Formats: sequence, C-alpha cells, structure tokens
Amino acid sequence: MPASLLSPSSSSPSSSGATPTTSRRAHGVTNPIGTATAIRVESVTKTFDTAAVLRDLTLDIRAGELLALLGPSGSGKTTLLRIIAGLDRPDSGRIIFGKDDATRLPVQERAVGFVFQHYALFKHLTVADNIAYGLNARKRSDRPAKAEIKKRVGDLLDLIKLSTFGDRYPSQLSGGQRQRIALARALAVEPRVLLLDEPFGALDAQVRKDLRRWLREIHDRTGQTTIFVTHDQDEALELSDRVAVLGNGRLEQVGTPDEVQEHPASPTVLKFLGDTIEVEAIAQGGHVLVNGRETPVSAPDGLVGPVKLYVRPWQLQFADAHEAHLEGFVRSSYRAQGRQRIEIDRPNGKLLVVEASDNARLAAGRPVGLKINNGYVFSN
Repeated sequence: MPASLLSPSSSSPSSSGATPTTSRRAHGVTNPIGTATAIRVESVTKTFDTAAVLRDLTLDIRAGELLALLGPSGSGKTTLLRIIAGLDRPDSGRIIFGKDDATRLPVQERAVGFVFQHYALFKHLTVADNIAYGLNARKRSDRPAKAEIKKRVGDLLDLIKLSTFGDRYPSQLSGGQRQRIALARALAVEPRVLLLDEPFGALDAQVRKDLRRWLREIHDRTGQTTIFVTHDQDEALELSDRVAVLGNGRLEQVGTPDEVQEHPASPTVLKFLGDTIEVEAIAQGGHVLVNGRETPVSAPDGLVGPVKLYVRPWQLQFADAHEAHLEGFVRSSYRAQGRQRIEIDRPNGKLLVVEASDNARLAAGRPVGLKINNGYVFSN
C-alpha cells in the first residue's frame, strides 16, 4: 500500500501541499493537521418536498482532520454527507474539493470512501475480495496490477488487525469485524475524503467504545481527511479534532470538542450536549440575577431585562436559604452514569435534577435550597 495511507510522515495534509501547523489533540500522536481546506461546503441548501433539510450551510473541512457532524435526527447530517459524496445534489450552493468545483461531478469521479451504518458488504465475496472490490471495479486503464491489489489488501488487513481473515465471508464475522472490513474497503481506493455515516450505530455499547478508540488510532496513523456523522455526543467529543453541530438544517457551531463544550454558541448546542436546566432570570448591570439574588454569571454586553439562564446539573449545589437562588422539594433520588442525582420539584411546577455527592441522603418531600455556581446566557 502507498505510504500515504500508512505513514504519518506522508499524511494527506503534507502531500496536498498544506502547512502542518495544527497538532492533533492528545491521543498520544503528533500527526499534524493541515491548515488548508480539503473540502468547502458553500451556501448549500437542500429541500425535500416542502421541508428544508439544509439551509444556506457553509462549512470548511481541513486537510487531514477528523470532523464530527453532530446533531439530532432530522438536523441534516446524513443529507450533507450524501451531498459531499455526490449521492444527492444541492438545490443551491457548491461543493469544492481543494480548488475544484465538484458540485456536478458524479459520485464515481469524486474519489470518496463511504462507510454506512449497516456494513454494505457483499455476502458472496470473501473479506479480501470485498476490500479489493473498488479497485477491481475500475476500468482497465485505471486498475492497479493484481499484485499491487493483493499487496494493498494485505496491508489494509494488517492495519485493521484482521490479517488472517482474508478468506472468510461476512457471515463468519462479528458486527465489529464487518465494520472494520467496510472501513478497509473504503480506504483501499485511496479516497480524497472518508465519509462515515453513523458506522457504529448498529453495534452494542461496548463494541462501539472499542471501535471508536480503534478508529481514532487508525485516523492518527493515516492522516486521512474524515467526516464522521453521529448523534452520539460522547462519540463525537471523544473521536474528533473538531465538531460541527447542526440544528434544523443550520450550522450552529464548529470548534474543538473543548470549545463546543465549554463555550456553546447557542441554546441548541448547549441542550444537545447534555442535561440543561432553564431558569428565568434578569440581566442587570452586567450581572444575571435569579429571584433578586446575583449569580456568578455575567450578562453579555448590552443585555438588559428578562433572560433565560441555562444551568448544567453540576453547576448547582445545595445551600442555605440566605444563599439559595432556587428552592423546591425533593421528589426522589437515583444513580445515573455513576453519579447520584436528586429530582426536585420547584414551586412553579417544573422539575429539575441536581448532581449530589454519593453520601447525600435526602428524604422525599424535604425542602431544599439551591445555589447557582455557573451557567450560560445568550444574547440572542
């Protein structure tokens, strides 16, 4: 297999002429990401029947990065991926590969690798023949020699750690192994970009965790420009160099996992990335007040009057009445994801959930006060 797929020193950013100035986040690897744009989605709109699925969306994908497209069902993630691949065409806007307008190019001329959720392996072909399918399907003038195809398949089987599986059939593999083969088949044609559409969605939780660690390792070794669609927040935040959050067909925010977690650009991003409590508040003099008591949250410049304050469960703590911003009555307590959580009924009839220490023992019906330690207010 050519070094461009296996050697970090010859990864796609360098071979495309990009200056590798941005390091990957801490995965134990220093394979750089280029600053050049590998793919530009420019003002893309797509409507099915009367429903707008993508709305004037613009997004740059950097050479050599792993970008996660994250959003709820119906946000336009898969439609955007299919438009980049050439499987669908936009109603307006352009898809640019490097400096080339690829908007009207058919899928076979875009040099993309596509991995779907449900494997799409050919049942009658061996693992080796599945991986080699895209190469063997090329017209004779573009097809590598048989010896080169065999070597490339062998190198890919080594890369995905299934080197002895070449003669097996898909029915003899586990779900995780089939998805590895699907990825190897996509890589075999040396794509300009690798497109993954919820590739682990059909697998159980532990296999998903194992495979996303494996995929990150493969990406760091190959430097392949990759776009990964998922609705799983943990998956996106763990895997990606950057996350693009879509909501209702619009790009809500794009940034590193830390940026979108710590500095969400909108309520849509904040709510999708975790449990959120909405609190009625007042912006006044650069501060945010709840029930007349000042919180540590600053109000955006020029924002005055009633606002929504968004608070994560861990940004609340139990407090005495003279410090509390909120009050209510304990409904119940339970453990979730290794944490103790307390459900509290507020006087306005709304329920909120607070994270508490493991030794917290609060009886149902007990009155409690809550202090807000942090939160988010948006100017729009």
